Amino acid sequence: MLGWLKGLLCAVGFILPSCSFAADVVLGVASPAQRTSMKKVDHTPFDQMLKEYVNDRGMVDYRGWNASASAKKKLDAYINSLSRSTSAGANKNDQLAFWINAYNAITIKGILREYPTSSIRNHTAKLWGYNIWKNLKLRFAGKQLSLEDIEHELLRKMREPRIHFAIVCASIGCPKLRNEAYVPEKLDAQLTDNAKAFFADRDKFRFSGSRFEVSPILKWFAEDFGDGQSQQLKTIRPYLPAKAQKAVDSGSVRISYLSYDWGLNDQAK
Repeated sequence: MLGWLKGLLCAVGFILPSCSFAADVVLGVASPAQRTSMKKVDHTPFDQMLKEYVNDRGMVDYRGWNASASAKKKLDAYINSLSRSTSAGANKNDQLAFWINAYNAITIKGILREYPTSSIRNHTAKLWGYNIWKNLKLRFAGKQLSLEDIEHELLRKMREPRIHFAIVCASIGCPKLRNEAYVPEKLDAQLTDNAKAFFADRDKFRFSGSRFEVSPILKWFAEDFGDGQSQQLKTIRPYLPAKAQKAVDSGSVRISYLSYDWGLNDQAK
């Protein structure tokens, strides 16, 4: 199709999935000499970077990270190690830990490419132009996977709703970025801790009696938490404060949604 006609169709709302008109930024190794199972990937380098550049509130020292050529090379090397792997022999926890780390590492890489910036939304063109969620991709097992692919086609299909308290799109409205890497042997405890921290944060969850105000994440991905409000509340109940759990048990919870802060999760703020 001629470029001008494609542009016209995109402008009026057609063929939206392919309307970015931007060259992909592809990370990782194009033709690795050897591939290993993701269960053998060493997440220690990413863990070390997170401990150095992420504080206990999940805010990132992008300025310091961006100023360190060695730290950026270390991140690239870690992403390359992800790119050289496959899912062969990996169980569900191996895959969850791998792809949560991949999503977070690639997002950080994407922000560092643009830094300084005030929001990831400055880099998510809707019609044409670069969209970090669509155009920033990881080479993996002969494919090129975008952040959207990792989230929607891989992680969400594993039916673990707590991923939504672990993957971080570089925004204050997201769950806080954990300052350690995810590892299969600790994954359940890490995800549980994340979920409890999420519902203990007044910017993500507030309640008064039976009235709940929750992050819009619970609206955007409602189906991942269950079929209907009753099941969704049952899913999140173990992670709520005790008084909120009693409200859920009463069966009369009313839900509204808080605003979402797309500001960058930047320590420099």
